[in-house]
Amino acid sequence: MLPEIGEEGQRRLADAKVLVVGAGGLGSPITLYLAGAGVGTLALMDDDVVSLTNLHRQVLYGEDVLGMPKAVCATERLQRLNSDVHIITYPERLTPQNAAERIAAYDIVVDGTDNAAVRYLISDVCQALRKPYVYGAICGFEGQVAVLCAGHATYRTLYPQDDAPASALPVVKGVVGPTPGTVGSVEAAQAIQLLCGMGSPLIDRLWTIDLRTMQSFVIDL
Repeated sequence: MLPEIGEEGQRRLADAKVLVVGAGGLGSPITLYLAGAGVGTLALMDDDVVSLTNLHRQVLYGEDVLGMPKAVCATERLQRLNSDVHIITYPERLTPQNAAERIAAYDIVVDGTDNAAVRYLISDVCQALRKPYVYGAICGFEGQVAVLCAGHATYRTLYPQDDAPASALPVVKGVVGPTPGTVGSVEAAQAIQLLCGMGSPLIDRLWTIDLRTMQSFVIDL
């Protein structure tokens, strides 16, 4: 057991309740590593089905589950990884109608989405309920992560207007598989730090990475 986590940290993980919104490219590594770490209750929210074009980056799934609901398939995979984790499945979208009820039940929300409108919604509700929001975004070879709603910064600090772009990342179609793997892993690590009360989480800070050059920066918000 790592001394930074210890028995007390492992107990905190076992008692924790985490909501992951999105079970795709980012949600795959996020949920795999949180389940592997022993998070006691892990909730997945996604209304999509598995398609062939997902498989290069959404490592929770294989060809055998094409056309099946992601939330259901992810639950089955995660239970095989760690049967002690209580998995809750929401095969639905996060909406203004259900966001407060869903988020209120959890300690932390982790971002596996690819939608700016949903990120504004998560951030607004987390800020109102005082719930930490681990934000992540990817595009091509680039990604970014921040811990919002745990200090002064929110998603609106990054992008003040509702019509702002989904991220400062360049607008291109597609993403190379290792990008969500890298960024989702960092998001999972941030959630573990917050839950265990260890390290220096990215509260009010934005971490960026470009896998083409391996340049990485941390910016104060």
